[in-house]
Amino acid sequence: MVKLNELFDNYGARKGRMRVGRGIGSGKGKTAGRGQKGAKARSGVSINGFEGGQMPLHMRLPKRGFNNPFGKDYAIVNLGAVQKSIENGKLDANAVIDHNALKAAGLARGGKDGVRLLAKGQFTVKANFKVAGVSAGAKAAVEAAGGSVEVPAAKADAE
Repeated sequence: MVKLNELFDNYGARKGRMRVGRGIGSGKGKTAGRGQKGAKARSGVSINGFEGGQMPLHMRLPKRGFNNPFGKDYAIVNLGAVQKSIENGKLDANAVIDHNALKAAGLARGGKDGVRLLAKGQFTVKANFKVAGVSAGAKAAVEAAGGSVEVPAAKADAE
């Protein structure tokens, strides 16, 4: 029977690191395998992407896209996913479903500006939502099922 204190790796499974700069007899003395002089022989010098003075590839390629500094970050949640979570017991349809409830159920990831509700999937449960934004189709689907959607006044322009 094998004992825990007798477990060990197979021979050669772990190789010790090479200690460089420890004398000529080690085979890695003097320049420690870095060759002679130059940027690569020095410490603390990063030359990633350097192409010898030629314009580097990442600077030759055109810039693409745009990051809106004023854009809102909403967590997108589909009604079909909410329906599934209610059926699985992860969400309580009788309580108000808000950002925290959706996050606890694992539906809303991120979204520092709140949750935006979209109409993808079937929704048949009567539920009350309090979210930062809602699409027209999602609002219609929730109200058709007998529920309601509340969007705080400050975020009503997100609709």
